[in-house]
Formats: sequence, structure tokens, C-alpha cells
Amino acid sequence: MTTPNPEPASGPSNFVRDIILDDLKTNKYQGRVHTRFPPEPNGYLHIGHAKSICLNFGLAAEFGGKTNLRFDDTNPCKEETEYVDSIIDNVHWLGFDWEDRLFYASDYFGQLYEWAVQLIKAGKAYVCDLTADEIRQYRGTPSEPGKESPYRNRGVEECLDLFARMKAGEFPDGSRTLRAKIDMASPNFNMRDPIMYRILHAEHHRTGNEWCIYPMYDYAHGQSDSIEGITHSICTLEFEDHRPLYDWYVEALGIYHPQQIEFDRLNLTYTLLSKRKLLTLVQEGHVRGWDDPRMPTLSGIRRRGYTPEALRNFCGSIGLSKTNGSIELGRLEYFVREDLNKRAPRVMAVLRPLRIVIDNYPEGQVEEMDAINNPEDAGAGTRKVPFSRVLYIEREDFREDPPKEFFRLSPGREVRLRYGYFIKCTGVVKDASGEIAEVHCTYDPATHGGNAPDGRKVKATIHWVSAAQAVSGEVRMYDNLFLKEDPGQVDEGQDFTANLNPKSLEVLVECKLEPSLADAAPGTRYQFERLGYFCVDADSAPGKLVFNRTVTLKDAWAKIEKRGKQKK
Repeated sequence: MTTPNPEPASGPSNFVRDIILDDLKTNKYQGRVHTRFPPEPNGYLHIGHAKSICLNFGLAAEFGGKTNLRFDDTNPCKEETEYVDSIIDNVHWLGFDWEDRLFYASDYFGQLYEWAVQLIKAGKAYVCDLTADEIRQYRGTPSEPGKESPYRNRGVEECLDLFARMKAGEFPDGSRTLRAKIDMASPNFNMRDPIMYRILHAEHHRTGNEWCIYPMYDYAHGQSDSIEGITHSICTLEFEDHRPLYDWYVEALGIYHPQQIEFDRLNLTYTLLSKRKLLTLVQEGHVRGWDDPRMPTLSGIRRRGYTPEALRNFCGSIGLSKTNGSIELGRLEYFVREDLNKRAPRVMAVLRPLRIVIDNYPEGQVEEMDAINNPEDAGAGTRKVPFSRVLYIEREDFREDPPKEFFRLSPGREVRLRYGYFIKCTGVVKDASGEIAEVHCTYDPATHGGNAPDGRKVKATIHWVSAAQAVSGEVRMYDNLFLKEDPGQVDEGQDFTANLNPKSLEVLVECKLEPSLADAAPGTRYQFERLGYFCVDADSAPGKLVFNRTVTLKDAWAKIEKRGKQKK
């Protein structure tokens, strides 16, 4: 293992980092830094998990330590191999590697059982026959202590016998539990004789039918950290009240004691990060699956076109605290734009095409215009874009009767075609319904490349695609999945689905794209000039181009930051 560096080498400081620095200075763990990322395989990872992933892997890497990927797979009724596979894939995609340290809580089922027997023998655990409802009733309230179970003082031998028979499958689901004997009067509900094991005749995705009793998450979590020699067990704030219970277990067992540290979870505006609610969206058909580009899952935003670099930069920018808050969605989009601006090739695409005929351009002639691939990357070079007599432009770039502030193409007005010529509108052709079907123009041959030798200026530059060489494609225009900043806030009698945005997806099927995109591979990202950033969807196939809008060019977060600096 690399020797840890007690002095921070990079990145902003935070209280978790400061704790690690202090521990290294005092040699608390013999110079070790060993973290873990412990997802439950009961759904797909979402962007909130990205914060934890970046934190755990990032801190360990900075100080020459290690990070484990461990699945807390203690609930077979909700866990699936599909979820395990997606989690492994997405942590790798985000840029992190656990080397040979892939573990499962189910790896430790045998040891956890033996430790439970040890606690029974020590008089610190007992088999209880209360039903789930009765346990809740006996638990008490925040202002009243709980009542002891009538089975709390069962003898050790009886409890050992019953626990062994629970393991052997003699009893039905829910008929008995194993509970820790702690303090029914504790102000912390987690310490009021919590359940350690429940009977569950369910097939586990790894252990099959080997077990019919399963440890509770709170019992398995801390001991799994202990088995793996974790030094800094970094959790979100909802586990702060559980820490005394984790401490009680490892101290009662007399085993290695990891240090748990809690930090604020990530919350984003216009976004829900509850796996239970995300599962509801999938099961009820509100989205097309866990990887729907409107979903905040890593699979979803990955399919939408977000880059791992943008996510890592975003997570590194938001810091850590001991108070849960909410981050503007615009801030995340800022980092996506910033990253894609550097790496995404520029292309021209017309999403809502309007046919343009340049009457004085030679019929049958095709020119090759030089177009810059990325002005932010000098090494990206140029490409050739065909130009001809008949083009497509965006329908919104033409107005027959333009308002005062409209400077794009309209009758009698001249505009610049990107990389092309100046053109002037001379007339329109309408269909039977009165809709404009075609716009006629003339061009100035002297303005090749988009500049007029006489120095005259135009107020607008618009993009275009040559009609004869254009390739057709479908573009999926994604917007926020929810209408409210806090989608969880609903009126009485409603659930969170009442806040769904009915216009979160618009599918455009008649888009015209420059021919360089004909063989664009799924996952490739582009900037459609003037329109935003787009990614080739997994549904694309030869002869069927499908793009997802990743993010618009509008940068609300940059404006927010600018206003904030001006106020200071």
C-alpha cells in the first residue's frame, strides 16, 4: 500500500478530510485509510450516490488508501442481480476501481450468525414472539418509554434452541425475531431492543435457499465494516441516530471498531432521489425504465449524455456539511456544459425543418464548406459540410411578419448562413392550410465563408443543412421530470406523481442532420450549434439515428453565480 500523505495534496478541505488528517497524524489506524461504498442492491444508483462514491474513493485515493465496494444484500425480497450488475457498471463508469475488493454482506452470513449466538449466550439478545404490530406498540413514543417484551427474559438455552430452529426453517415468516437486549427506555428508538434477525423464506440472489433467516441492515452493517477493517465508515446523515447501535454491537462483541462519520446527502431541485419513489415511476410506467434519460439514476443521466468527468467535478464543488440542504439543478447542468464545451464536436442539425430554396444558386451544384469541429480544441480540426441550392433551416428562424426584436430571416431581410453565404428572403410558398411550406431567397456569391467584402453587417447568423445530403433522425427533447423545485411537496390526497411534468419529453421525428452524423455511434456526444448538447441514444442503429438532448446551451447557473458576485 502507498504510504499515506498526511498533508492534503489537492482539493478543498472538508470536515471528513480533516478527521482523516488528524487520524493520520495520531497514527490512529497505523497510517491506514480504508473506506467503502456500501450500496443496497434494491435499485439503480442515482446521482445522490455519486457524491458518496466520489467521497469514499476520492479520499482513500488521496491518502494512499483503499476502498471496497460492498453490497449490503440482507433483504432478498427487494434485491436482484440486475441491480448488482448495474451498480458495478456505473461505479466503473464514474471512474473508480475497487481492484479485488468486491464484497457482499451475504459473504458474512455465517459469521454474523455466530456473533448472534455469542450475544444470546452473553444475555444480550433474545428470541421474541411478538408480531411486527405488537413490537411497534411496545416500542413507545418519543415522550414515553417502551415496554419490555414478555419474552425479553427468556433463558439463554431456550433462546439458543429457538434461534437454531429459526435457522432450520421450523417457523413461518414473521412468527419470531431475534432482538438485541439494550434499553426500552432509551431516548434513541434504535436502541429499544432492535430486531437483529427475521424469518424470511425467500430465495437470495447469491445464497439461494441456504438461509431462511436474514440479518437486519442495522445488525449487518457495522460488523461488515469491522470484518473488512474499514477505518472511516462514511455515511449520510440519516444514519447518525443509528451510530450508537452500531457501536453497541461491535463493543458487545469485542471486535474491531470502525469510525462512522456522517455527512449531508445530496438533494437537487426538481429531482427525487428516493429509490422507492424511483421504483414507483418505473413500475407505473411514468418513465421507460431505470435508464430513462429523465431519471436521476446514473444509468439515466449517462444515457442522456452526462459525462463522468462532469459528475466528479460537480460532486467536488458542492462540499460537505452536517446539515441537509438542496443544490440548484442548474449547478449540475453548469458542470455538464463546461465539460461538454471542451470535448463535444460541433455539428449542424435542424430539428424543426423549414425548406429554403436559393433561387440564384446553380441547380445541381454542391460546395464543400469548411466547418470548425470545436473552437475550444485547436487539435479538433475541421470538416467539410455540403452546401446546395435547397437547404433546411429551423422553422423558428423565419417569421413572415417579424416582431420588432426579431433579427433572423424574414421577407426582405438578409442573414448569414453559418460557414456559408449571406441570403435574403424574397418570398414564401404556403400549403393549402396556409402554413409556410417553403421560403425563397437569393444569395450573394461574394460572401462565401460568411463575410461581406464590402463590410456590410447582418444581425443574425443561422445554421442550416443541405437538403439533398441531409440524414434524417429522431431527437428526444428532455426536460425536467417534475414541475416543482421540491417534487415531494404535494397537496392533501395526492402523491408525488401529481408533480410530474407532462411535457418532460417531446419526440421530434423529422429532424435533418448534416451527413457527418450518418454513422454516429451510441454514446457519442455533440453540440448541435445554437441548440444545445446532444447524445446518440442506445436505440440508434444503422439507418435509424436517435439523439437525446443532454442539456441546453442556456446557462442559468452561470447567471446566478454572476449575480452573486456582483452583490458582493
